[in-house]
Amino acid sequence: MEEEQEDLPNPNQASEKTLDAASRKHAAMLERLANRKQSLSSRKPSSDSNPDSFESTHSFLSRFSQSKLSIDSDLSRSKSKSDLDRVSISISDLEKLVAENSYFLPSYEVRTCLKTISDLKQTVENVTSEIVPKKKFGFKNKKASTGFVPEIEPEIQAFEQEKPSYPIRELPGFREKENEVLVKEFEGSEIGEFTISDLNFCEVRLKGCLRALFVHRLRNCKVYVGSVFGSVLIEEVEGCVFVLASHQIRIHHARESDFYLRARSRPIIEDCNGVRFAPYCLSYDGIERDLREANLEEETGNWANVDDFRWLRAVQSPNWSVLPENERVGGVTISNLDE
Repeated sequence: MEEEQEDLPNPNQASEKTLDAASRKHAAMLERLANRKQSLSSRKPSSDSNPDSFESTHSFLSRFSQSKLSIDSDLSRSKSKSDLDRVSISISDLEKLVAENSYFLPSYEVRTCLKTISDLKQTVENVTSEIVPKKKFGFKNKKASTGFVPEIEPEIQAFEQEKPSYPIRELPGFREKENEVLVKEFEGSEIGEFTISDLNFCEVRLKGCLRALFVHRLRNCKVYVGSVFGSVLIEEVEGCVFVLASHQIRIHHARESDFYLRARSRPIIEDCNGVRFAPYCLSYDGIERDLREANLEEETGNWANVDDFRWLRAVQSPNWSVLPENERVGGVTISNLDE
């Protein structure tokens, strides 16, 4: 009987073991929580390790405002292209600052800051056109101009605000065509503004230099353009392919279209979806001369630096992408305009 009693479990010992196990689990849990807290703290950027990180919207806006005033001051004193290059670097730094701190800023403040940066870039372009004269084309009877931006600004504003006074119907161009190849070569005094609108399943070939190009309501079209030393404004296109070189490119309401671009400034998209971008790939006899005279002979890489004005987050916009190399056209030649 005594041996049998020795074999029976001791209730007090079992209770002590249970308490020990619970204590160990509790201690382990506390240790995990402490490690997790330490890990999260190490991830949080500190003011010492990252001077551009801010604890509040107020402090960020104060820094942003100071940087903007400094850029304005530098712009007012700019006398050469090297001065403007330094200003452009400051603007890029300011843009990076907004992206790095957008995670805690209200969306309204992000939008306001990006609009300010866009205005600063436009001002730099305006001042550049005044300080650095455009190369002379040598065409006769051409009105003198201080730069491409001031000349086309009224058209840009009318296009974006959809004013009834927008002169699209008054400009020369191709309109209301279907299943046609439309060809135009610009020479001498013909250089100017051109419009393409209301086309379906057409191919457009524009050879030479243009001052501005307006594109409106195209479906399943291919558009090949030599060089534009002003702006290209594109609206309401779907299923199209564009190959063009221009100083400034703005794209509105585009769907499932590919753009092969060479641009002096970053292309701008708004209210677009499924648009893809690749480098310029057009060739024809004399294109090197046209690109050189329009100051577009160098590849800037801006075709891949697209600004989506409807996407204010720091991450990549889902509305555009880089066209995969295996899906790009090898090159487009329009030397023989009759073919």
